[in-house]
Amino acid sequence: MTISRRSALSLAVGALALASCSTTEDGEASAGTSDGGGAAGSFPATVTTAFGDVTVEKAPQKVVALGWGDAEIALALGVQPVGASDWLGFGGNGQGPWAADLYDQDPTIIETLEPSFEAIAALEPDLILDVKGSGDQDRYDRLSQIATTVGIPAGGESYLTTMEDHVALIAGALGVVEKGEELLARVESTFVDVADAHPEWTGRTVTAAARTSEGWGAYIEGGGRLELLTRFGFVQNPTIAELPTNSGGFSVSISSENLDQLEADLIVAFPIFLEATVITEDPQWQQLDAVEDGRSVVLEGVLSDAFSSSTPLASIHAAEELTGLFEKALPAA
Repeated sequence: MTISRRSALSLAVGALALASCSTTEDGEASAGTSDGGGAAGSFPATVTTAFGDVTVEKAPQKVVALGWGDAEIALALGVQPVGASDWLGFGGNGQGPWAADLYDQDPTIIETLEPSFEAIAALEPDLILDVKGSGDQDRYDRLSQIATTVGIPAGGESYLTTMEDHVALIAGALGVVEKGEELLARVESTFVDVADAHPEWTGRTVTAAARTSEGWGAYIEGGGRLELLTRFGFVQNPTIAELPTNSGGFSVSISSENLDQLEADLIVAFPIFLEATVITEDPQWQQLDAVEDGRSVVLEGVLSDAFSSSTPLASIHAAEELTGLFEKALPAA
């Protein structure tokens, strides 16, 4: 199985496999109205990307954010994009509840995997963010013909931009490097506080699993979900670590007859475009020791989205919500 937020998202194969390639181009915001482009940054600002150095000469007034989570990070740094992609299909302004109120006016929503270059050009942006994107040269070239474009980081891979690189590139392009550092420090502080309060979690094994219409899979390093769990002090299930990865490098397939490969001190699972009951009512799932012992957590809805987003504000939200669930699953001695 390739873990993807939609089966159409074989994006998951080479990418951040879990998203929704939702969205249409029917956003209501006017291209010219956003308070956002102009955070009071330091310019000119130069950032290094996989496509070379990119210089932003002056504070952008109209930013279009296309990559997974690019809009959220811009918002967290004080910039409101006039156009944005809604990767998780939230609707409205394309943001989860942890960032939805950061807009004064909703952006125009741009398609995710196959954006309309005409719709983007109509917004007359002076900066395009495609930082957690496909890394496709043709896409980058076409976007660059519209406006200065910041793509994936140097040495990066499609949709596998780390949170640190993600924030650093966007903050750098917006001329607010210190704000970016402060945002990452806020994330780190949140997880350090949780880990320090739960030393009993340190070193315990964890599996991050997902169920789609195609079957079961588990995450390894690279997609953000496992990294979020290890920030709590957990370590990856060694059985999962030894399995061959799917194309794209951050998930492995698990056959139903080998579902015991998920066994760990804690299993965190979530359905993708399915009801949670597809997991909880699965007889083989119910027979896992971790499930029988109450050491499993099944995520759904907004919490599942936050867990999967791998962005700063979503990760902070996930940490706050997951803590209580993990305390119940692994009570302190």
